[in-house]
Amino acid sequence: MSRIVVTGGTGYIGSHTVVELIQSGFDITIIDNLSNSEIEVLSGIERITGVRPDFENIDCTDYMNLDKMLEKYTDIEGIIHFAASKSVGESVQNPLLYYHNNISSLINLLELMPKHNIRHIVFSSSCTVYGQPDHMPVNENAPIKPALSPYGNTKQICEEIIRDTIHATPQINATILRYFNPIGAHPTALIGELPNGIPNNLLPFITQTAAGLRSELRVFGNDYDTPDGSCIRDYIYVVDLAKAHVAALQHMLAGKKNGQLDYYNLGTGRGLSVLEILDMFQKVNDVKVPYKIVERREGDIEQVWADSSKANKELNWKADTPLEDILRSCWQWELHLKERREQAQAQ
Repeated sequence: MSRIVVTGGTGYIGSHTVVELIQSGFDITIIDNLSNSEIEVLSGIERITGVRPDFENIDCTDYMNLDKMLEKYTDIEGIIHFAASKSVGESVQNPLLYYHNNISSLINLLELMPKHNIRHIVFSSSCTVYGQPDHMPVNENAPIKPALSPYGNTKQICEEIIRDTIHATPQINATILRYFNPIGAHPTALIGELPNGIPNNLLPFITQTAAGLRSELRVFGNDYDTPDGSCIRDYIYVVDLAKAHVAALQHMLAGKKNGQLDYYNLGTGRGLSVLEILDMFQKVNDVKVPYKIVERREGDIEQVWADSSKANKELNWKADTPLEDILRSCWQWELHLKERREQAQAQ
């Protein structure tokens, strides 16, 4: 059985990917410093899969401890690298944090992979590398535009670092997954998105407002050149996204080439506006979400959605979960969190 190291594995996308990896027969070691996640996520993973993955509380920017941890395991076949800071707005306010965390962690992993005979890495990238695309939907050959935020720039820089490293170190293979906007929670409602403080992503803000934790949702701008004036995104179910990571890993493990570098867009191919998502969430879950239009947010792209036909064909993968089911999973997860809070208060 292959062992896979998942950095950021207790995070939102990481935890869902760990579930899919375990259910696909992989042994898992999670590396996470818990800066944006909770250790209780391991219990959720265990309840879903029956397996509690190995866990190492390590910061990937800490080269020495990362090296020692990789030395412990002799059966690592690949790494899925999620560990990164990921808020567009925060990156504008604190760019050095993003450059240090996102770039140093990747460099450390790439330096240590040959030393520990690890050949495969899947990198968590983003559609932000395309900036505001000239044409929609966006395929993998679209030009990389100047980044609109330090976060987006770190993803571009990390992709360039991987490309140059593969060229110089052909025993490493890499797959770069550029994903669009992950939403939703596992259908068991045992794991989901756990934002610290004020959410930066749309759906947690919607669910927290619907649950009464926040007085109103802020919609950043209604004067974009879109049908209803709000930004348009390609919203992909986090479980579908997790399955794409497994498919990408299996595709690499089955390949016989060295120095292979692949890029895949992961989305649904359908663009929906912020106001459309808000309206559908309210209808599907029969709840009200008060909202207010506020000024545009620096770094936001007007509209983007994916052409994922390459991933559909080469990875035999497709994001096909109905949006209504995804939006129900968001609300069920929020209700689960509400129950947890009430239980904690009662103790």
